[in-house]
Amino acid sequence: MLVPSRTARRVIHLLFLVAFVPVFALPFAVIVVASFAGAWSGALPSHPTLGNYAAATSGDSLHALLTSLITAVAASLIALTVGTWAALAADAAGRGLRRVLDGAFVLPVAVPSVVVGLGLLVAFSKPPLLLNGTPAIVIAAHTVLVTAFAYQSVRAAATRLDPAFAQAAAGLGATPLRVLLRIRLPLLLPSLTAAAGLCFALSMGELSATMMLYPPSWTPLPIRIFALTDRGSLFSGAALAVLLMAATLAVLLAVGRIRTRADHR
Repeated sequence: MLVPSRTARRVIHLLFLVAFVPVFALPFAVIVVASFAGAWSGALPSHPTLGNYAAATSGDSLHALLTSLITAVAASLIALTVGTWAALAADAAGRGLRRVLDGAFVLPVAVPSVVVGLGLLVAFSKPPLLLNGTPAIVIAAHTVLVTAFAYQSVRAAATRLDPAFAQAAAGLGATPLRVLLRIRLPLLLPSLTAAAGLCFALSMGELSATMMLYPPSWTPLPIRIFALTDRGSLFSGAALAVLLMAATLAVLLAVGRIRTRADHR
């Protein structure tokens, strides 16, 4: 233990709770409580109701949730594929190319996401590649925004791999493709699943760039939450926010189980 004293550990735990509960846990607890509220004029909500969740599970809201799930899954898969490919290429390349790739993939998260949305809107609003007004431009925006995290996660893991495994397989006659599929990617599987979960969570909550690009037929759940709260329907928005959190956590728990199994192999 870094802190051998029991009293000191208790003080540290108390300080952690004092900092954690108000800053991290309390806002989520307020969202959950507000999702059951019919009114909130005092210190505590009143008129508890399930009506907010009845509205949250209506056709439009469920369609928005499905839209968010499809967008997040598609963006995560594309980002994971591109990010892994680029990370492995950077690992085998020279220092100059690694710096170029690092800068290219970090750039979308170094600028506000609204800039990414504006760039895609300007770039793909005219032929030859017209994506404006289609779901593809929303998926493209999410992909650009989350690929950096996939690239960085796989890049960091690839640099820690022991090259002896790949060298031994190549020495036994394995082709580069076989070494990649049977040695390197399985060793990177825990990092790949972690990157996939991170990309999915970030895509599920993305709002700024999406607001500039989404067509009316492809409205993700964060957009619907913003629209409800902007019109003053805070409790209905809170119920949708709980639904968004629950769906994201369910997928992250499933990804976590896959990662745990990968770690045990």
